[in-house]
Formats: sequence, structure tokens, C-alpha cells
Amino acid sequence: MRTLLLSLLGLTAALPAQDIVIYGGTSGGITAAIQAAREGRTAVLIEPTRFLGGLTTGGLGATDIGNKKAIGGLSREFYAGIAKYYAEDAKWVHQTREAYFSKRPHGNAADEGTMWTFEPHVATAVYDQMLKAAGDKVTVVFGERLDLRKGVVKDGTRIVKIVMESGRAFTGKVFIDATYEGDLMAKAGVSYHVGREANATYGETLNGVQVGHAKSHQFKVEVDPYVKKGDPASGLLPGIEKEIPGPDGSGDRKVQAYNFRMCTTDVPANRRDWEKPARYDERWYELALRNVEAGEDRLSWAPTPMPNRKTDTNNNFAISTDFIGQNWDYAEADYATRAKIWQAHEDWQKGLMWTYAHHPRVPEKMRLAFQKLGLAKDEFTDHGNWPRQLYVREARRMVSDYVMSEKNCRRVEVVEDSVGMGAYNMDSHHIQRFVTKEGFVRNEGDVQVGSKPYPVSYRSLRPKASECTNLLVPVCLSASHIAYGSIRMEPVFMVLGQSAATAAGLAIERGTSVQAVDYGVLKERLLASGQMLDFVATAPAGGHGLDKTKLPGIVVDDTDATLKGFEQTGHVSGNFVGDSYRHDGNAEKGAMTARYAPQLPAAGRYRVAVSYSVNGNRATNVPVTIHHARGETKILVNQKLAPKGDAPFHVLGTFDFAAGQEGWVEIGNAGTDGHVIVDAVQWIAVTK
Repeated sequence: MRTLLLSLLGLTAALPAQDIVIYGGTSGGITAAIQAAREGRTAVLIEPTRFLGGLTTGGLGATDIGNKKAIGGLSREFYAGIAKYYAEDAKWVHQTREAYFSKRPHGNAADEGTMWTFEPHVATAVYDQMLKAAGDKVTVVFGERLDLRKGVVKDGTRIVKIVMESGRAFTGKVFIDATYEGDLMAKAGVSYHVGREANATYGETLNGVQVGHAKSHQFKVEVDPYVKKGDPASGLLPGIEKEIPGPDGSGDRKVQAYNFRMCTTDVPANRRDWEKPARYDERWYELALRNVEAGEDRLSWAPTPMPNRKTDTNNNFAISTDFIGQNWDYAEADYATRAKIWQAHEDWQKGLMWTYAHHPRVPEKMRLAFQKLGLAKDEFTDHGNWPRQLYVREARRMVSDYVMSEKNCRRVEVVEDSVGMGAYNMDSHHIQRFVTKEGFVRNEGDVQVGSKPYPVSYRSLRPKASECTNLLVPVCLSASHIAYGSIRMEPVFMVLGQSAATAAGLAIERGTSVQAVDYGVLKERLLASGQMLDFVATAPAGGHGLDKTKLPGIVVDDTDATLKGFEQTGHVSGNFVGDSYRHDGNAEKGAMTARYAPQLPAAGRYRVAVSYSVNGNRATNVPVTIHHARGETKILVNQKLAPKGDAPFHVLGTFDFAAGQEGWVEIGNAGTDGHVIVDAVQWIAVTK
């Protein structure tokens, strides 16, 4: 790997024409560069900033993917590299390996030698090692940013060169846009979309405005939105929209919220206390203060533990790290405007952490809880310990010959030209805040609905032939808003970056456009490089799910239960049955039930147990009803406590049942005080 830093010094250096020019040093860009080298091609990887890896090295250490079987190739190599790094005892400084894994069973290296949770600097070290192994066929250029006025030079439908703000040009045979923003794609004249499509556009149900569906991360108390409480004439507090959005399912140009994935720690010697930002404006936190004063005093956002007593801290609950509604202009903005939006997000998040930790209007118990964590001093040491990457959850999305949609995520429509797989929930963060007719504030836009592992089409990585014939787009690919919410995971970007480079190499080899690449040949090469192109999910899939066929007794998983609600699936908290568990998002209390009806081979006594994964945000009073031969028994289960039985099962008791499906167990969420988990129910025959 050659690294050029001359542009940072105001200098330029001539670089021979490359086979593949990759703009954007995100995870997708890195794997594209490495794969190009493995294909025997030369590649230049151009990163506008001073660091590589995007979100993977920028704080997102709690890997979001869902079913890990979907991840192959270089992406899986990366997570194997993480496992190898942490296999050394010397890498454990602030806790032992055993202590970490005893609390994070799903984050261990049991999944074929991989590990999916890590510190930011470790991700950088692994990527650097992988790039070094690529040798001199990969040149990395830092500090060069595409000229947004004249940055792409084309000859017909082919890109000839791209030009940076410095005036430096890069020429190549095939170009790859691996940025989160899609600037190269847009300047090349490729069609794209920003915002939410209407449900009718692609025949979906979860796209567009989602007032009715937005139950998670929602206000649990009534909060006055006006500058002067009870006085609409005084105007609205900052960040709240005057108009009620709608109707549900209608499209708009608004984008789901961004934030920073903070790396925090509770180790005093390594903890940097929350500081009040210089641009702190208390008006922006008045809503948060009123929310906690009304009773929403969250003691924790349940940050995900990383090795060495660190965390990956994401958004959670009604008012958190997401700067809702303040990023709508980001995707198509110039660099100066983006910088202002970026800084506003940083100011907001730093100010919110200081507010919750130190503001006198915040209850003392909550302040003390937030003071226990602070930024890790040994991360992002060149950036004030603050993450270097804003979580751009979506910006532009290409519109090509094939648009991935909700139908793909549900496997209602399965493509035959797979270049990788998605497996995460269809996930959108909130998009705006508004005032209800009753005069209270609400969030809008959140969707969390499960997907089945599904293939991603090659056609969604390449533009229409009429627009550009030597460009591939593995990050801002062609997908609807809600499908992109599932695809947009860092491991998937790695997969698609590798596949894009493979297709680029094949187009160069055969002298064709990227549209004319022979998919049959491409498929062979992808499989040869370890990519997973498709599979039908089975019970043990997911890397850390338990195979119900190997468990004693009769086990009914959530996939076979009769559900009312419980649409949201989870994979983060470990020790569950099958591919995932389901939860209520701590919303719509009393509206959700999951009924499990076994096919019992004979009448008799059976020990009944329910499985659930433990977490601090779980409900302590989950109502469970057992319908048996002698009537019904109702039990409350505390899901914050470890199950009393063979993990992950909590034994409810022993009951008489008739043969067949007359008996059942039903889990609800009425009156519960936290997230309710529904996973599996087990019946084991008991001999008298």
C-alpha cells in the first residue's frame, strides 16, 4: 500500500492512470481497494479526510447485521482480524477477556473465529494490516475532495477523470463511489433520490411518513412544545415543526436523523468528563429538560459494551443523541453547509451529554448516572476524543434499473443476480418532531420491522447504461428509503464494496461496460472469494442463535407464534433461540401479544419455560398466561433477571396438558415497565 499525503501540504503529485479509482475511504471503499489488488488490478483509494474506515473506525463498534451468516468474503475476514487481535492477553488493559465475554456472550469469537464488537482504534489497526497486505497495487490518497462544480469529466457515458478541489485529477478505467453522500455519482449525472418515497412508489407499506407506526424512541409523557408553556403565540421550541406530517405513507424529501457513535468508558483514569460546549445554547435543551421534569428520567441509554470497559453509545428513547430534523439539507449541500450541519450535530450531542450530567434541573440520580461515563481518553486522540465520523444514515440513493425495496427485505421478491446479502431490520430513525392536535410534542419516522436475510441485486450497484457505463455505487446504492434502512450496515457495505471491485475488474478484463458484465462469471468469482450470495434462514443461523431442534422437549419459536404486534426483531442481546428475538420497543402497552401453541404428542404433565435475553432496559413485570388442562395460570416475569433454568429459559412451572394444540402460552405487554422480549417457549414432559 502506498500512501500519499502531499495534498495535505498543498502539493500535488502525478499518479499514473489506474485500473480502478475509488472515491471514499469508507469500509466499502477499503474492501473495494483490497479486492482490486487481489484481482491483480491497480487502484487508488481517495479519502477526503485524514482517516480511513468511516463509521467502522469512527465509533460504531457494536456491529449491526442481524444474521451473521449473511456476511462473507473480506467483510468476514475483517471480523476474523478483530477476533485475532483480541486473542492476545496483552490487548486487554482495563478488564480481562473472560470478564468481558461473561457479560457479552453474543460478542464472543465462537462464530467461526470472528468477533463483532471492538474499540475504534482496533478497527483502524485491522484495516491498516489488510491494506498493507494488498501491497503496492493500492495507493491511498488522503485530504483530496471532489470539486463539486467541475469534478467529473465524461466522454459520452464514460467517466474519463475526476478532479479534486486542489486541481489534481485521477484517471482510470472504472470508478467506484464509496462515499456516504454519493457526490461522485451525482456529479456523473446519475439519477438519485433524497428522502422518503411514498408507499405507492414501489408497492411498500413502511415507507413515507410514519406517524402511526412511530412507537419506539417516543415520548412517554406529555411535554409542552411552546416557548412559554401553554402559550402557542409564544412560538415553538427549537427543533419542532409547526405542521403535522402526513398522511402516513406519503413521500417527502426529509432524511432520518444523524448522530455520533460515542466511545465512552467508566474507568476513571481513562474517562474524560463531559464538558460544556463553547456554543452551548440552553434553548435547544429546554425540551429535554421539560421531558425529564415530567418524569422521563432515564438513568441509562443502555450503551453496548465494548472491550476494555468501553461502549458504543447510540441513540435511545425520545430525546437522545439523534439531532432530529436538523440534517435535511445535508445530502445535496456544498461543503461549507455540510460543515455547519456537522458542527451543529457535534454541539448538540456534546451539549446534551453535559446537560444530562450536570444541569440542576435534571434529577440528581440521573445526573450521577451520566457522570459515570465519559469519552475514552485513548480513542480519537487526534480529535479531542470525539468520533471523527458523523453517522450519515442515508443521504443520496441511486435510482438504477433495479431499486431494492421492502419486498426484497421480506423475500416476497428475490433477485437472481446477488452480489451480497442484507439481514438487518428495516430500520429508520426518527425524521422530525411535531405538535399534536392536543398540543404536545411527538417524534415521527421511526420504523423497526424485521427482515429475512435476502440477496442484494447487482443492478442496484450500477447506474442506468444511458447515464454512466463505468461507475459502480456500493454505498449509496439503488434502494428505497425503508430497504436502505436494512442494507445500510457496515458489514454489508464491505461486502458490496468487494463485489463492486470484482465486477469492475471483470468489466476491464472483458472490455465491457459495467452493465454488460456477465453475471454468471461474476457469480463464480464472488463465490470463489468467499462471498455469501443467498441462503434461506434456518433455526441455528445468526451466528449466536440456538438451534431449537437441538434443545430438549418441544420448542415453539417466535417465528411460529401467533403475533399481535411485536414486529420489531433484535439480535444484539445474546442467548436467544433461532435467528432473533422480538420486542415491543417499550411502546403500545396493552396492544401486543404473542401466543405459542405446541403440538403435544400425548396428554400429561409438562414443565413450561420461556426464553428471553437479559438487559437493563427490560420490563420487570411481563404478564405470561399458561392455558392448560386445569384452567389458566398467570405469572409475572422479571426480564431484567437472568432466567432461572437452563439458559436462556425461565421455568414458569409444571402443568397438565391435553394432547394436541389445546394448550398454549401467551406473553403480553400490558402494564409493563420496560421492553418486553418474546423469543421461544419450551414444553418438557415430566414423568410422575
